[in-house]
Amino acid sequence: MESSNKNKLSKDDYLRYSRHLTLPGFGINAQEKLINSNVLVVGAGGLGSPIIIYLAAAGVGRIGIVDFDIVDKSNLQRQIIHNVKWIGKPKVESAKERVKEINPNIIVEVHYIKLNDNNVLDTLKEYDLVCDGTDNFESRYLLNDASVILKKPYIYGSILQFEGHVSVFNLKDNSPSYRDFIYEAPPEGMVPSCAEGGVIGVLPGVIGTIQATEAIKVLTGIGKPLDGRLLIYDAIEMRFTEFEIKKDPKRESIDKIKASKQDQGSINTKNSSVEISVKELNSLRSKESDEIALIDVRTIQERNICSIKESIHIPLNKIIKWEFTNEEVINIKNRIIIVYCKTGVRSEKAIEIFKKHGLAAKTLKGGIIEWGKVIDNSINLY
Repeated sequence: MESSNKNKLSKDDYLRYSRHLTLPGFGINAQEKLINSNVLVVGAGGLGSPIIIYLAAAGVGRIGIVDFDIVDKSNLQRQIIHNVKWIGKPKVESAKERVKEINPNIIVEVHYIKLNDNNVLDTLKEYDLVCDGTDNFESRYLLNDASVILKKPYIYGSILQFEGHVSVFNLKDNSPSYRDFIYEAPPEGMVPSCAEGGVIGVLPGVIGTIQATEAIKVLTGIGKPLDGRLLIYDAIEMRFTEFEIKKDPKRESIDKIKASKQDQGSINTKNSSVEISVKELNSLRSKESDEIALIDVRTIQERNICSIKESIHIPLNKIIKWEFTNEEVINIKNRIIIVYCKTGVRSEKAIEIFKKHGLAAKTLKGGIIEWGKVIDNSINLY
């Protein structure tokens, strides 16, 4: 990317970045581009950790960090920018402190917000490019569309279980965007999140480091970025595969941010009439246990960690496909259906599907995590 290189390297910079300065094809000019660059990293989790750490070490002058989450003990298996002293505190503040420990010359701007239709353009517009460390389709479409409108390169990365993807979207006018790769999100629940499907801890380190590499290449103008190419990493087979992505000339142009489902009110809209608290469930089970069909919609791997006694295991993907025998439907239909997952998100999806098939159901508020905290502290929380 073009840079006016207003800031020149200091005497300290020559020593700090000496391995860059002696690198053929990089040198002083590329390093000065970095110290004058501005990068926004959205998500300070598994992918965001190595992206932020390596961009800070490389000398990117100004790094913005967006995240609205707090550090949890379960994050520490892969989110290497955080440590135990930050548990319960904002990830953006933890990440900022780590950056300052690595490179105190870096300007760090924290955005302790959730990006949405109303704030995404204002947040992105002050940066040269965007690195995506998010974990859901809605956020990726939001970042992609804002990047297209603002003409910002979008460094995409995603991880799940043992596989990771990386690409560079919106680099040039004829470059593909994320919508040329996946035009529409798959049905909710079809693709598990990392919390549901799991992820090997080292995977985000590999993918996030590649994203940081691509960001440095784009900012300095060196090498051949993953423009129009999708890189797939299979950790189990230790294999990299590459696929071509082309811009679809028939795809409608993106000139405004589309209203998200959340802003339309179809997500996170709680209906208390379909919720049951853990205390209410515990009381009901003591009186009418035979009348209850308590359904666990989590994965078998999650169920192996913990479960509520006498619950029935029917994974969400089976409910989505409605793969039930008539006998199973009759058995469920004649009982009080209560559905639970880890925290309540997947169970809400399940009761929507039950409703479409004429079955009334309730979701356990707070899921098995709330059950473990309030009712049965002997179960393993995860």
